[in-house]
Amino acid sequence: MEGFFALIALALGGSGLASSVRIINQGNEALVERLGSYNKKLNPGLNFVAPFIDRVAFQDTIREKVLDIPPQPSITRDNVAITVDAVIYWRVVDMEKAYYKVQDLHAAMVNLVLTQIRAEMGQLELDETFTARSQINENLLHELDVATDPWGVKVTRVELRDIIPSKAVQEAMEMQMSAERRKRALILTSEGDREAAVNSAKGKADAQLLAVEANQKAVILQAEADQKAAILKAQADRQTQVLRAQATAEAIHIMTQALKSDPRAADAGQMLLALGYMDMGTTIGKSDSSKVMFMDPKSVPAALKGMMSMVDEKQA
Repeated sequence: MEGFFALIALALGGSGLASSVRIINQGNEALVERLGSYNKKLNPGLNFVAPFIDRVAFQDTIREKVLDIPPQPSITRDNVAITVDAVIYWRVVDMEKAYYKVQDLHAAMVNLVLTQIRAEMGQLELDETFTARSQINENLLHELDVATDPWGVKVTRVELRDIIPSKAVQEAMEMQMSAERRKRALILTSEGDREAAVNSAKGKADAQLLAVEANQKAVILQAEADQKAAILKAQADRQTQVLRAQATAEAIHIMTQALKSDPRAADAGQMLLALGYMDMGTTIGKSDSSKVMFMDPKSVPAALKGMMSMVDEKQA
């Protein structure tokens, strides 16, 4: 009988010893209650508890978790019905608060997130919900982090996945987008036509300007050419007159020498003078501005004698 009791005692002792050892995995924590009240927290590794009076009341991970929020209906500030879903990243930073401050942490987190999402959507208009998603995420993160702090929870990230308006709103948005695209197309077309017209006008103006400049240069070059031609013609006329004057002087000199050396040359000189007079009359008669000249042929010998006397005086 005593052996039986000893065996029972040994079994109870072994069971109690086994129940006093608790091994906690890395990334987890456990809460121990002694006689129904919180006693201590067990960290990862080997831990010992008092048998029969201590028990592990709660054990959970302290690693980051993902809370998937299902699509929920919301109303924007401009009374548009939308459906919003989100993903929340969070972790437990105080296991004691997470267990003793709230009865069902997961349900409390879901309801809190839904409430905050509806409140945030109600402050924005429909267009703002699409363009300010990053700002919405930041606002939700701040509000949820503050709200869950008494529960020993740290919200690390909030991401809105889909914001889906109702079907009627989607159809209206599609019509609006189509009208906006048509308007932009018309604006771009009109701007293109305007730029084309401006470029065409500029091209015509530039062409006209170039034509005017070319005409001006042509006129200037023509004037310069005419001026040079007139100068060259005047120089040629002057040279011709000089040569003619020199030839006439030489001819008179030759005639003078001939009159001195041969008395009969006077008749020849008178004949030459008469011929020159006749040639001059013929030339004047062919001119466009013809003039009638009258001269007594009898005065030709007298003029010749006067010329000869002038030559004799010079030689004397």
